Amino acid sequence: MKALIIAENQDAAAEMGAAARGFADEVVALGIGTDLAGVTDKSLKVSVPDDRIVEDAWATVCAIADAEQPARVLVEPTTRLSGVAGRLAAHMGAAVITDVLALGPDGATSLYFGGAGERTVAPVGDVALCTVSRGVFDGAGTSGTDAVEEVAFVDPANPVVRVAAEPLEKSDVNLAAADVVVGAGRGFAEEDQLGLARDLAAKIGAEMACTRPLAEGSGWMPTESYIGVSGQMLSPKVYVGIGTSGQMQHMVGVNRAGAIFAVNKDKNAPIFKQCDYGLVGDLNTVLPALSAAL
Repeated sequence: MKALIIAENQDAAAEMGAAARGFADEVVALGIGTDLAGVTDKSLKVSVPDDRIVEDAWATVCAIADAEQPARVLVEPTTRLSGVAGRLAAHMGAAVITDVLALGPDGATSLYFGGAGERTVAPVGDVALCTVSRGVFDGAGTSGTDAVEEVAFVDPANPVVRVAAEPLEKSDVNLAAADVVVGAGRGFAEEDQLGLARDLAAKIGAEMACTRPLAEGSGWMPTESYIGVSGQMLSPKVYVGIGTSGQMQHMVGVNRAGAIFAVNKDKNAPIFKQCDYGLVGDLNTVLPALSAAL
């Protein structure tokens, strides 16, 4: 069985490559705009022209899939590659299995109903096409060829012409690599209060994260920081949820943590039914006390 992994980031490719080696005889990596050397048996690269968008690489990806004939395709679910995955699925007569947690020769275990449950899904047709978030699998010890073959970009029939672009400041957030994560929720009424959580995170060597409203609603933290069904799916050793109610769409992103701690002033917050250790109290009082005691 051959597997094809498609990614924009090296770390994601390493994790998917390691997972694919568990069931595939040959693993091929396809980097969109990046070299994915050292993680698979064969490495391909597609460079997107300056006047095109990444999503328009779908025609090239379809051509590569036709040539390689993989039985399994694993895709890093970035905003841009999610669109490519949908196009590829339509081309291959398959369906995209999203939020995959486990992979095997007969199917994939994924989340459904927004993360409320898990199920094992068999491929539609001859190909299983899955999106796999970073942090789901361990890419440690991954190895492969250092040679990268450049594949010519295939212009789609109706390309999107990019007339202008403005670079965004890159975030240094890397939650998938963190052993300890401190997550802030809507219990933080003001942006300045996040300093209390950052102080605690510094004390315990943790990365800072948040729920979706703090990133996309308030804009207090980078979008790469939010955890949940539409954000990061993590499996740290420790997760500390502060001011987070514990709604399903957030907790599904950390329910594989080794241990979950919670701080919330509402004793009836759902998170207290999901955590290993909970503390009822106002974060303005609890966090300074915790930081001082550590």
